[in-house]
Amino acid sequence: MTERRPQPRDKKTESYPPAIFLMGPTASGKSGVALEIARDLPVEIVSVDSAQVYRHMDIGTAKPDAQTRAALPHHLIDLREPHERYSAAEFVGDALAAMRKITERGNTPLLTGGTMLYFRALLEGLSELPSADHGLRSEIETKAKKIGWPAMHNELLRLDAASAARIHPTDSQRIQRALEVCYITGKPMSEIFKTPRVSGLPYRIAHIALIPTDRKLLHHRIARRFEEMLKLGLIDEVRAIRDKFPLSNTSPSMRCVGYKQVCMYLSDQVDATEMREMALAATRQLAKRQLTWLRSMKGSIEFDCLDDNLPEQVLRYLKNF
Repeated sequence: MTERRPQPRDKKTESYPPAIFLMGPTASGKSGVALEIARDLPVEIVSVDSAQVYRHMDIGTAKPDAQTRAALPHHLIDLREPHERYSAAEFVGDALAAMRKITERGNTPLLTGGTMLYFRALLEGLSELPSADHGLRSEIETKAKKIGWPAMHNELLRLDAASAARIHPTDSQRIQRALEVCYITGKPMSEIFKTPRVSGLPYRIAHIALIPTDRKLLHHRIARRFEEMLKLGLIDEVRAIRDKFPLSNTSPSMRCVGYKQVCMYLSDQVDATEMREMALAATRQLAKRQLTWLRSMKGSIEFDCLDDNLPEQVLRYLKNF
């Protein structure tokens, strides 16, 4: 266990109720540790996962099963249908509401998941971006159908070079949002992001980061987990969702790691071997991005997620927090 850049205790937060942020890359064992914590401490779990908010997406999101959820309260799971959208701003509002109710019941909110954007939104606040303009979005989509998203990316490059540099030329969802912000505000979205944000999160937070000391072993875990998901019926799950709901290539639910690659397989764009390779590569890249964010976070306590006695180490720390 190590502490990176430890911060002095903030006297202002001493009287705040506690909350636990259990963070880590995909396949780091967050869910198992959370359940072990719940055996010893009065916690309720708040999911910080942009894929688990979708109903019917159970296998590919490693969603806790009905028995687990019946035994221990879980929040912010199954909030939307797969063809609907869910934003970081909505998450912040829902998470704060859930945390407040958990605290009022005398329990401690335990937030766990791998969507670092959601953790960041809670910790740092959200930039003052304009709300979605559905009419404008429709205009952007119509134009994109005529000239293609790479051409729309060139338009973004002209208006907001910094955003264009971090957005892939075929990432229609992010290109659309960045252009929408530019058109509405007359400013590059990257410039708006530079505006200082204030979170004001009214909790004394235990920041726990599960970090692997051996990246290769984490990759082995990722591979084993994906194979298990396939055995459990991931392909059939995705097929059923596609058959039931009006999804498109820009639907956020089907852009989730694993689901995107299975969609490509079901559309005959890739074969089974290519699907596996692409899903594993995408998951490893996701883990790399998650680790980069975790290592940049100040004041977190790091635990080796590969240790056999990981739950005991985390519990020992929390009982002294």
